[in-house]
Amino acid sequence: MNPYIEIIRPGNAIMSAIVIILVAIIDRSFNLPIFLAMLAVFFETAAGNVINDYFDYNIDLINKPKRPIPSGRISLKNGKNYGYLLFILGTICGFLISYLTNNWIPFLIVLLADVVLYLYAYKLKSIPLIGNLAVGFMTGFGFVFGGFTLNHESIIITSIFLGFFAFVMTTARELVKDIEDMEGDKLEGAKTLPILYGEKITSILAFILIIIDCALCPLLYYANIFGLYYLIVIAIAVLLFLYSAFLIIKNQDKTTAAKVSKYLKIGMLIAFVAFIFGSF
Repeated sequence: MNPYIEIIRPGNAIMSAIVIILVAIIDRSFNLPIFLAMLAVFFETAAGNVINDYFDYNIDLINKPKRPIPSGRISLKNGKNYGYLLFILGTICGFLISYLTNNWIPFLIVLLADVVLYLYAYKLKSIPLIGNLAVGFMTGFGFVFGGFTLNHESIIITSIFLGFFAFVMTTARELVKDIEDMEGDKLEGAKTLPILYGEKITSILAFILIIIDCALCPLLYYANIFGLYYLIVIAIAVLLFLYSAFLIIKNQDKTTAAKVSKYLKIGMLIAFVAFIFGSF
């Protein structure tokens, strides 16, 4: 694979852009601003991945020597400039959306994303809990960005709710992943929440966040935002979330954490499907 494609982690960037498609399906609206929003999210996610690899150069020399920068296929300087270029492309897309819709909130959201993604790679990811919250924040912000791109009250309110759901569940999953990666993180000198305060406290926090999201799920039906099909499909996700919550609170070993992380990811994908079904 071309190193400049590999370094952006295209699968990850495409999955982030799909959030915009979900919002568009819910609103039944497809237009040029939505297409530009997909590009903006793709470029911003790609930029975050590249700049993260730039700052992780020394760590990746040991842990991921085959990545494009530590392997020498992309120089450190070119990696940094490539990340900056992707940030610029995402920002241009945000500007065009705001120009076309006469609404400058999408542009401001992209500018905020530029700052958060850069700071996350540079400093935030090494700060216990703050790094987890930053990842959750950016995941949830994708929905909000889509809502403000379409720019009418009902979809904005819905997108904020969905964004909050994604923020809470992603943060919970990031905490679980920290438990899973604890052994390697210790060797790297990282100071994650489970390293500083223990797996039990981290699992309790993850458990609370998962339960909060489960309690929120039915509200979209009772608020008449989504129909009966949503309630049927989201019930599957809620059961998987609850099972994951009780697994991690019971046992915090690496194998269990890996299993729970996988279940939460599957549950979120099912929840996204529920959002689509509920819009019909």
